Amino acid sequence: MFGTLEKKLRPVLFFGNNPLSLIGGALTSAAAFVMIGFWVVTIFGHGGSQNPYLGLIFDLFLPGLFVLGLILIPIGIAMRRKQLVASGHVPSVYPEIDLKNPVFRRGIEVVIAATFINFVIVGTASYRGVSYMDSPNFCGQTCHVMAPQWAAYQVSPHSHVACVDCHIGSGISAAVQAKMNGTKQLVEVTFHTYPTPIRASLSVLRPARATCEQCHTPTRFVGDRLLVKTAFGDDEKNSVTRSVVVLHLGGVDSLSHLSGIHGHHLNHFEYIATDATDQNIISVKAHNADGTVTEYVSTDWKGPVKGVERVMDCMDCHNQATHVFQTPQAAVNEAMLDNSVNAALPFVHKEGLQLIQAEYSSHEEAAAKITSGLESYYSTQYPAVWSSQRPQIEASARTLVRIYQRNVFPSMKVKWGTYPNNIGHNDFPGCFRCHDGNHVSKSGKTLTNDCSVCHNLLAVDDKNPKVLTDLGMQ
Repeated sequence: MFGTLEKKLRPVLFFGNNPLSLIGGALTSAAAFVMIGFWVVTIFGHGGSQNPYLGLIFDLFLPGLFVLGLILIPIGIAMRRKQLVASGHVPSVYPEIDLKNPVFRRGIEVVIAATFINFVIVGTASYRGVSYMDSPNFCGQTCHVMAPQWAAYQVSPHSHVACVDCHIGSGISAAVQAKMNGTKQLVEVTFHTYPTPIRASLSVLRPARATCEQCHTPTRFVGDRLLVKTAFGDDEKNSVTRSVVVLHLGGVDSLSHLSGIHGHHLNHFEYIATDATDQNIISVKAHNADGTVTEYVSTDWKGPVKGVERVMDCMDCHNQATHVFQTPQAAVNEAMLDNSVNAALPFVHKEGLQLIQAEYSSHEEAAAKITSGLESYYSTQYPAVWSSQRPQIEASARTLVRIYQRNVFPSMKVKWGTYPNNIGHNDFPGCFRCHDGNHVSKSGKTLTNDCSVCHNLLAVDDKNPKVLTDLGMQ
């Protein structure tokens, strides 16, 4: 046994004594020690850095360096053998290996053990590399062009759902397609050819049945829901008004009847839009219970009705379920409602909106000017308030800066309203993309725009809605 092993090892050790193989061994050893040290710290350490670029180094770059070192070793052996064969200096008898020598035998044992350890390291590094590339941190922070999507994702109802769960899915074909698309995006980022702003058409996203419906059941009967929206005025006292709406969400009831917003849209609909964001819908096809199809075409559209037909699903209305970008009014109202922007400060609603809607070249400039702008306003216009409520003013300024930095990204040309929200119809066309009263069939039937089908308004911009008092909510 030892004789056979010795014969195999003699040429390997002889040809392996070359600069390239030795460099490969050094790279592999160095990368291995650093990676193992990092993994130990990750498992047992506390308070380590959360910098996303560490993942690039320890889960992608170093494993690549480790594998490169392993590859260089046999390449060096092959090159030296080729050189010696060409020059005729290959020895007829390779230097003797004495396996009876305990020192040498121990060295062989170390090599065998190192080979096994390298196998474990490569496997672990490969797993960690793939896991890191599938992590939200990699998707959102490593790639700086995704900063708007990352900021919106963090404050969304789905911030606990990994990006890959919706954008990639499971299976080899999905993974291969994602990596090919990722390679294309890497080239775009490298050569600065990526679009600004970045938009994702629904036609290229995974369908709702493969994403949303893995957790949500669209056929579940929800019934009616009460929605209360609070708004603040632009007067000195930031007067509070409330609107109360009953939403008829509906669904499928116990008798299998379809009702409400969800129920009616569970039917099969197809539409054609003329833009990538599906805001200008020119045609809607409704598949009826008797098997017929009714097409509703917008009377505002004068050209031929052609284009890519999309089957309507959850994402056509809930298009900001994860990447939520607010309007300035909604963001300031929400902040004043939870008092992170102090509603007791005079004209804070009006001044706050003006400051966050101004044009800035960067987040840094916005932070400086929003802060100085609010502080300057109170120090000059309301010196008594500035003197007595300075901490509240400073805290309000910090919140306004966060609102801006979460919704506006000058470097990516993302402004207020860049990404429309199709829920409702107050801030964007939303429902009125189809239900505008202008989509008419050949028989003259109009796609309904009856407001009461979806909701009833119980109070609109009311200071003291009676319904809330009756319900004990005010």
